[in-house]
Amino acid sequence: MAFNPGFKCPTPEDENDLWFVISNGKLMVKMDRNGYSIPRKKDMEEVMGQLSHVQFLGTLDRTPCHVAAFPDENAFLEGLMFSSIRRLFGIMENHVTLAAGCAAQLIRWHQTHTYCGSCGSVMEDKQEERAKICPNCKTVYFPRLSPAVIVAVVKEDKVLLARSGRFPGNMFSVLAGFVEIGETLEACVEREVFEETGIKVKNINYFNSQPWPFPDSLMLGFIADYAGGEICVDAHEIVEAKWFSANNLPDIPGGISIARHLIDEFVNQQKTRLKTDDSQ
Repeated sequence: MAFNPGFKCPTPEDENDLWFVISNGKLMVKMDRNGYSIPRKKDMEEVMGQLSHVQFLGTLDRTPCHVAAFPDENAFLEGLMFSSIRRLFGIMENHVTLAAGCAAQLIRWHQTHTYCGSCGSVMEDKQEERAKICPNCKTVYFPRLSPAVIVAVVKEDKVLLARSGRFPGNMFSVLAGFVEIGETLEACVEREVFEETGIKVKNINYFNSQPWPFPDSLMLGFIADYAGGEICVDAHEIVEAKWFSANNLPDIPGGISIARHLIDEFVNQQKTRLKTDDSQ
């Protein structure tokens, strides 16, 4: 199953289309004996008249998907409920939660771009593309996207992991931060790692990327080598940072996140290195 974002629905609306309904950042889900699923139009007769910001979202395994806002996450709806999207990680398929995140991001964009930031006029949806246009001054606004780097720093057979005060329990993760105006991605990696831990890096290599709609990030993953310095956390964003070996990792993020993919890549590289050493 794959999620493909789209702007215009390729087929007429059908009762079996999927509806990603958002209320206060939460996702409407259908509950039955098989667990949670995304409701279809035929499941939502009692709420269709209360939806706003309705638009096409894309396709999920070729099934058309629509997104809409609902006014009250606490409303009683038989067979339906609202859930935090993060809570659904690992419960629903990754492509479904990716689509849900995209839906939440679009609704947030619509609700925070009611008025033009240039002249204050009420915005309109642009018909040719996913954008808003001011009917008065013609300023065009696209959905907001905030690029951020996330990096696994490797020192010989160890990886640098850090703990933020916002993390649950004793969880550690790789370092991350937002790209500043006028900054390259590589420069952002160097700056963020040094600011948060006092460590210098080299050999910065792109790994992968991931949309992360909390609320509107695009995570750009890198792997870098240790170049010098001693760990000295900033005590603001990061409360603790340590070097960890592949066989002695702390609590780490779940499998859906690019943070986990970077850590898994480090572990796999260490396993490969050990096999190579053993064969020589």
